[in-house]
Amino acid sequence: MEATAAEIGERTTTPVELLWDLVFVFAVTQVTTLLRHELTWTGFGRAMLVLALVWWAWSAFVWVTNALPRETGRLRATLLCASVMIFIVGLALPRAFSGDAELFALSYAAVRALHLLIYWDTARRGHAALRSVAGFSVTVAIGMILLIVGSFCHGVLRSALWIAAAAIDYAGPGWVTRGRLRELQTVAVAHFAERYGSFIIICLGESIVAIGIGAGSTHLDAQRIGAVVLALAITIALWWIYFDRVAELAREKLLEHREPVLAASDAYSYIHLLLVAGIIVFAVGARSAVADITAPLALGPRLALCGGVALFLAGNVGFGWRIAAELNYSRALAAAACLALFALTGGGDSAWASAGGLAGVLALLVASEALRARSGAT
Repeated sequence: MEATAAEIGERTTTPVELLWDLVFVFAVTQVTTLLRHELTWTGFGRAMLVLALVWWAWSAFVWVTNALPRETGRLRATLLCASVMIFIVGLALPRAFSGDAELFALSYAAVRALHLLIYWDTARRGHAALRSVAGFSVTVAIGMILLIVGSFCHGVLRSALWIAAAAIDYAGPGWVTRGRLRELQTVAVAHFAERYGSFIIICLGESIVAIGIGAGSTHLDAQRIGAVVLALAITIALWWIYFDRVAELAREKLLEHREPVLAASDAYSYIHLLLVAGIIVFAVGARSAVADITAPLALGPRLALCGGVALFLAGNVGFGWRIAAELNYSRALAAAACLALFALTGGGDSAWASAGGLAGVLALLVASEALRARSGAT
């Protein structure tokens, strides 16, 4: 039976969804582990590929839970089963490109299959458009076949097949079946914005854990405490940049949007991956920085530190532009400043230079936006 607008509007996050999020905390942690152990361009590419897959699985279930006016027994059972499978994905993730490739691919494909099963059931019950679900089911199936086949290959061939699998899966709703996506479902905006905001919090929490691990490896002296304060200041600034204004503005714009499904798909499912990737990459650099703040920061950790923040800011610019038709030049300028900071702080400079410079750039950005908001309010 079709859900009423009131039922959709009252949709809130349920305890089983929060449990689902907790499992993804582990998976996200494993992505940072993979990147930290291979902080090269190859390692970065692999980490971003598996992060894209993990993110897409989480985002896919947000859509189907958003379509339902209330939690059902079938949804709860599906989420619990998928939680077990995504935990196995997380266990296999650090060795996804070596000995655990088959386990990673098969368990991930099982998660995506569970998602399709519950979406078909949701459509059959009248809460989603069957034509839309059928459209992207084809691309999901093709992508998962390539992922599984690639897991039995090696080297460049495996990577190529996995990249193709992710690209086809992403292209399904975003390009191949975009015309059908418009009619997919009624978007419960408050629930939708809350769910994606919660994932940003999960990733920020991972960065805080990374800072704590980096600082806790040796004696806590005044310099290390100072490094922790700088790193936490950057993390807090990232939180502020997203939640102080943009998150609420996006929710309001989505409520009144003419094509809410397409806008939500672009701004949240796709562009938010840049925000998530930026935080994860920053966390790897922050851990290295606080471990020895006085030592020169190597090229990889320094690029992760500065580039991660720049990527997060670029994602914010894209998010605001797509959902609210606002191009935030100050954030774009801050992203460029972060990259300039990377170029200016060479291998001989201590981590203080990079961390302090980033904190300064973000402090100026937050202060300028706060002043503009205050002047606009008055």
